[in-house]
Amino acid sequence: MLNVTLRQLRYFDALARHGHFGRAAEACSISQPALSMQIKELEEALGGLLLERSARQVALTRFGEELSQRVRDILRSVDELGDFARASQDRFAGRLRIGMIPTIAPYLLPKITKNLTRMHPELDIRVRETMTPRLIQELVEGRLDTAIVALPVSEPSLTEVALFDEKFLLVRPGSDEGTPVPSREMMREMRLLLLEEGHCFRDQALSFCNMQSAPPREMLDANSLSTLVQMVSAGIGVTLIPEMAVPVETRSASVSLSRFRDPEPSRTIGMVWRKTSPLARQLLQISEVVCLSAGKARPRQAARNRA
Repeated sequence: MLNVTLRQLRYFDALARHGHFGRAAEACSISQPALSMQIKELEEALGGLLLERSARQVALTRFGEELSQRVRDILRSVDELGDFARASQDRFAGRLRIGMIPTIAPYLLPKITKNLTRMHPELDIRVRETMTPRLIQELVEGRLDTAIVALPVSEPSLTEVALFDEKFLLVRPGSDEGTPVPSREMMREMRLLLLEEGHCFRDQALSFCNMQSAPPREMLDANSLSTLVQMVSAGIGVTLIPEMAVPVETRSASVSLSRFRDPEPSRTIGMVWRKTSPLARQLLQISEVVCLSAGKARPRQAARNRA
């Protein structure tokens, strides 16, 4: 009989993800020698080498790469057993791992957390803020229960729930107050400040300005909406920000806010989770809490499985 433990599988999964014994040990809250011993015992139990070890890095062998995906599936299924037990209870309790993109988290997270804690005091809410591709990867791998992102994500294994639409506003220096709002074509001639590569909001802004294929040379990047607004306040250029960010990001900046003529640029905010998640019913309830926190009505549409 194969003598392999779930603990060993979790340690191997952490090592496969981090590619480094020290970082994997830290993630697992154990010492590096203890991690190394468990991996060695796993290799002995399986009868094959999982890693190519060197002084600088750890690389998976071909056997290790093939095993890594199987282990990930096993661990996800084990985690879903716990979710299944929680879903069968009348109350919503235990760990809830929520991911959010950076252009949503600072503005909605405090309200969502407050409302969820009030409505479900036994929830242990854990939040992960990062960009959409990483959130989707961690969601598919079972390291998150749900994520709040801009739709669509078009991942076949996930269910998408559209919550509400959000407009984008033009941010210009305060000296531009009262001047005509530029058209899409005029935006191409202006110094446009945007988030750095990888942010979906950057792609949405470029799409509105018809700049996807040929961004202007005068475009500058930043890693937060706060930095963008402060750059505009300093007279460096103009930018677009989502409506929910306006109260926070413009309160200490000398800027002018304007709405575009129809059709206004916008994005759809939604929640996603695995189609196999036993918590689907509870997550749909949480989607209503998210809408409440955003000052919106119930979710814009019912859950949709993307095939």
